[in-house]
Amino acid sequence: MRLVRDLPLRIGAALTTLFVGTALLSLVWTPEPTGRVRVALRLKPPLEAGLLGTDHFGRDVLSLLIGGAWNSLALGLPAVLAGAAVGIALGCAAATLRGAFETVVMRILDVVFAFPAVLSAIMVGAVLGSGPTAAILAIAIFNVPVFARVSRALALGVLAQDYVAAARSLGRRPLGIVATEVLPNIAGVLVVQATIQLALAILTEAGLSYLGLGVRPPNPSWGRMLADSQTFLAAAPHLAIVPGLAIALTVLGLNLLGDGLRDRLDPRLRGDRAG
Repeated sequence: MRLVRDLPLRIGAALTTLFVGTALLSLVWTPEPTGRVRVALRLKPPLEAGLLGTDHFGRDVLSLLIGGAWNSLALGLPAVLAGAAVGIALGCAAATLRGAFETVVMRILDVVFAFPAVLSAIMVGAVLGSGPTAAILAIAIFNVPVFARVSRALALGVLAQDYVAAARSLGRRPLGIVATEVLPNIAGVLVVQATIQLALAILTEAGLSYLGLGVRPPNPSWGRMLADSQTFLAAAPHLAIVPGLAIALTVLGLNLLGDGLRDRLDPRLRGDRAG
């Protein structure tokens, strides 16, 4: 029974490990250079020229897929970490200070949350120019209110506990209470949230690259591969199927990993499943 209960976590961990391993592999090896153009081999189906065929420039699709994994990770992970750092700090500060500070901060974050990451990227791109920096900043901005809301709600629950009241009575300062009492008790849930947000960040990065707002050519990107495949869907459907499956499996793996970690880290869910 435990194997069945842990199956989503195992599948999610396997898919996530495959994604991260592929991304790291691209730093040292790809079957072909991702920028190598071979006009004579353009639009070849899988196995006829390379394992996954070639695109409209004759580039090896497997190499582009491997290289695109690194660009997805290199944009998605820093964006989530930056958004988490700012959001957690604001959420914990709002829960600790309360009053006008909490009201103002949370209302501002509600406004930020109303703008989707793609729209944020367009606005940021208008200022900084389109590219990886604008994409990272846009995804990070989108993640700030998510982590702020979650951390604030969790911090309020921890701050209401008796051991926090005891720490206050001993003269502990708010910053010390947050560092030693709040953050250790909410870290597990925040890790789960970060895993789920990373899946959304990778999906958003693919969408931005599809629109030309993310990774710039000739650097490989799964979203760019999908955009380039539109014209050749009838002649070379593998150009859309391959990156589409990569995005779907990566997002699925991260979501399953997040759900599995939540079940492992939440004692209430563990108790329900045991019963």
